[in-house]
Amino acid sequence: MLRYGLLLAALVFVADQISKYVILEIADFSPAGCLAAGLGCGFIEVSPIFDLHMVWNRGVSFGMLRADDDGLARWGLVLLSFVISGVFLMWLRSASRKLTATALGLVIGGALGNVIDRIRFGAVADFLDFNGLWFPWVFNVADAAISVGAGLLLLDFLLNGEDKPQPATKPATPQNGQDAG
Repeated sequence: MLRYGLLLAALVFVADQISKYVILEIADFSPAGCLAAGLGCGFIEVSPIFDLHMVWNRGVSFGMLRADDDGLARWGLVLLSFVISGVFLMWLRSASRKLTATALGLVIGGALGNVIDRIRFGAVADFLDFNGLWFPWVFNVADAAISVGAGLLLLDFLLNGEDKPQPATKPATPQNGQDAG
């Protein structure tokens, strides 16, 4: 399951970075001064339910726990992301179910995708906007992977409970009161 989970994490990471490259470099949704001002940087209405709306997120999921400075809070979030990814990687090494490996791969890939933004820019590029579905948050591919992965971890726990060690087999006992020695 380790190889599968790592492959999934790599695919999420690459998809996230490609999507951010397209938004930031090709579509040029990040005009000069936009990041420093913390403003929404661009908007394209794609459909009645979906828009591309570039915003810089200095917090974690959905803008919570904002790290508005370039100091301790920013680098604390970077460190926290690496620690969580490391813990999940150790968990992935011992995962025995595909559902667990899928969930962990999604979370690891998403966390590492967002940490790259936080290191480079001090904020995470968010641009997927489903406000037509009454979903008020703007997010990115990494955020979606983390959210789906967390949901799958919960589902895995509900379906399978905690991994329980298998009972040890009992050694053969002598029959009819005879001594084995």
